Amino acid sequence: MPDLIPNPRARRLFLDRHALIEPPSGPATGQALHDLIERIGFVQVDSINTVARAHDMILWSRRQSYRPQGLKRLLERDRSLWEHWTHDASILPTRLHGVWHHRFQRDAQRLEANWRGWFRDGYVEQFDSILNRIAKDGPVGTADVGEGEVRGKGGWWDWHPSKTALEWLWRTGKIAVTRRDGFAKIYDLTERVIPEVHRAPVPAETVCDWACRTALKQLGFGTSGEIAAYWNAVSPEAAKDWCRDALARGEIIEVEVEGAMGQRRKVFIFPEILTEDALEPGARLRILSPFDPALRDRKRAEFLFGFFYRIEVFVPEPKRIYGYYVFPVMEGDRLVGRIDVKAFRDAGVLRVKAFWPEAGVKLTKARRGKLEAELDRLAVFAGCARVEFLDGWERATVGASSS
Repeated sequence: MPDLIPNPRARRLFLDRHALIEPPSGPATGQALHDLIERIGFVQVDSINTVARAHDMILWSRRQSYRPQGLKRLLERDRSLWEHWTHDASILPTRLHGVWHHRFQRDAQRLEANWRGWFRDGYVEQFDSILNRIAKDGPVGTADVGEGEVRGKGGWWDWHPSKTALEWLWRTGKIAVTRRDGFAKIYDLTERVIPEVHRAPVPAETVCDWACRTALKQLGFGTSGEIAAYWNAVSPEAAKDWCRDALARGEIIEVEVEGAMGQRRKVFIFPEILTEDALEPGARLRILSPFDPALRDRKRAEFLFGFFYRIEVFVPEPKRIYGYYVFPVMEGDRLVGRIDVKAFRDAGVLRVKAFWPEAGVKLTKARRGKLEAELDRLAVFAGCARVEFLDGWERATVGASSS
């Protein structure tokens, strides 16, 4: 077995598991869409809609026939997908609901341990009241509850009692998201949303093995810290212990992987992955969501691709280096730039404010043609009739150390 995975091979192994090596074509409804999400692992949900919401953009970048109605059907009619928490709010295969009981219990313990410092008088009493209301009258959203209650402006511990109750009940598994109206979550009793076949709790003693084993398969290779962070289901210490034991049993091996700048890092890998056929990425250019699963771990992305990225949504505008919500641009198996683009649906136009190439990347005639073709496809997906390039949209490369 080789003791080093060269960087091009490492990038391709990783991107193949995230469905970003093959062309973004093929069916994107029904079972095909469900299988794609199974392959990715989960799809992060986010409210920002400058072009499309994160979950829709993630799926479109892999299958450009995708349309949001296909996902809505799997979530709200077929019930083969559901929403809960990984490192953030995410869409997951419903078959994983039994595994998530560990998180329901963990969150309940954490919240109960801290509620006295978080909740004002009357909050805890509202939990049963909201649960009983849903049981009797059916699904509710935050707009349906809390009339006359004082609403805070801070985190969810500063929300009004009824909204806090909904969040508590959702995080601890008593209720589930049955649908979204616009982007607002509508909740119902878990037993009305999650099919019974998926509701049985997975034994706690098997959760760690499941979480680490599946995370390593989804990643292709990884450190114990990356394995723990993938589902955010086990502690770093538990993942480290699992790696040690799996290594001793000969189930996994330890190798080095080469980073984009030639640096090396020790990682764990299932040995059979090293025998996979070499993958050749197409030359297609793709515009990715900032929350794409392949980029979620920013440190891993920087190591593998030499691509430093952060969301500047919460950075004051004068201090932003790129923009409010800037999309990474991938060509083949390389991240070649980032683009500031926004859909103005009322005007039917997708406006390109800026494109910054990465160091060593030039916007050649061929690359420009691929970028324009991808923007045309993105405009259609965003409900716009045309693409408009603003003056000065071609920018110079920002220094590699910039953020």
